[in-house]
Amino acid sequence: MKNLILLFSLILSFSSCSQNEEEKINDNSIVGTWKLIEGFVNTSMENNGEWKPIENGYYYTFNPNGTFVSNRFGDCSEGTYLLDDVLITLKYDCNNLSSGFNENPIGTFTESYRIKNNELFLSPKYIFCEGCLWKFKKINE
Repeated sequence: MKNLILLFSLILSFSSCSQNEEEKINDNSIVGTWKLIEGFVNTSMENNGEWKPIENGYYYTFNPNGTFVSNRFGDCSEGTYLLDDVLITLKYDCNNLSSGFNENPIGTFTESYRIKNNELFLSPKYIFCEGCLWKFKKINE
């Protein structure tokens, strides 16, 4: 009987541990729909910058299979994304997407990212903009 109770306790311990790990992963998952809500730009060395609300911000929907949908560039709305520890690379599936930025190759955008409290923070690497930061709110899983 003691062995049965010990076995049951052990199984319960493992299952609660993996459930907590899964919840932790989902809290920081990029999968879902994110809407741009604020921008931060530090325009000078003397100015610390400030968050500015953005009305009608664009969105990204990141799918678990590495694809995304966005309304950032109008008709060019789909692509694939790759993540590493601190960077996200967005590659749009359109030919000759010209954003006017210095992306290389054309249609590919690399940004630093972090997720905290259901907010996604992106900072572009394809333009020189020290202190630029975009804040997205998770609006859908």
